[in-house]
Amino acid sequence: MEALLSLSFDNLSSYDSAKVRKGLRQVEGLLAQICLSSPSSTWSQKRRSVVLPDDYPPPEKGLQDLSSDPAFREFFKLQEGFEWNVALRLVTCLDKLMGKSNDDTMDLLIIQTLDLVQGALLLHPPSRTLFSRELYMNHLLDLLEPINCPAIQSATIITLVCALIDTPQNTRTFEILDGLLTITSLFKSRETTRDVKLKLVEFLYFYLMPETPSIPSAGATVSIPVIIQRSPSKLAGAFNRGEDGGRKSADSESETTKTTQEKQYLLGRHLNNVDDLVADLRESTPFGGIDC
Repeated sequence: MEALLSLSFDNLSSYDSAKVRKGLRQVEGLLAQICLSSPSSTWSQKRRSVVLPDDYPPPEKGLQDLSSDPAFREFFKLQEGFEWNVALRLVTCLDKLMGKSNDDTMDLLIIQTLDLVQGALLLHPPSRTLFSRELYMNHLLDLLEPINCPAIQSATIITLVCALIDTPQNTRTFEILDGLLTITSLFKSRETTRDVKLKLVEFLYFYLMPETPSIPSAGATVSIPVIIQRSPSKLAGAFNRGEDGGRKSADSESETTKTTQEKQYLLGRHLNNVDDLVADLRESTPFGGIDC
């Protein structure tokens, strides 16, 4: 796995767009291999029985499968170090792509990079801390500017959600950099497409949710890396199944979290109908409900 990552990182660092595209495909292949079940005789028989094409993808693995998968464990362990962290290499590549002239080729590479950043952040939640840095958060906000095509804007909104999940400190960085102004300005613009506006509304619903601190577990175990225990995500829960997840002390991060009312006030500085959004969020409970 180190050899494959090394090869892909070399390509991602190139100034040749063809090599960058190759590096992105190599990273995509690695992530896909981790997330998809290996072909088995049962799957092959099922594929033949329903006359599926040979390149039809095998079923995806569930979280409970990932937690015991050796390839995923090896990947997760490598992500803990600077040298092999995929998300870091991708955002560095994104920085380089954004500095080049805008054309269809660059746009496609930026979209592909954003898609892979999403996957890297979901597979390795601790990598989200990259976006507590203003440099990387600014990249996402820059990609939401009207000069970018709707496809880039849509991919960026989804990436922003992946960067903020269960990471209040990243949300504070987003707010400090006037992220709410960027989001609401794009939403109000007549040039913004309907599909992008729909994603922006979904993002605002997500933003208004109350926050859960991401805190290191006090009861680290030898079999569960400490970095995994930092994340309260379902992925971390899969590793902790059957063991004491540890006590959580809110002292270290409680001050970084905000309630729905606090974020409602901040958003209200830029948008008039925030009360309606919160009321709809309480009624429709798109994320399982809120406790305001």
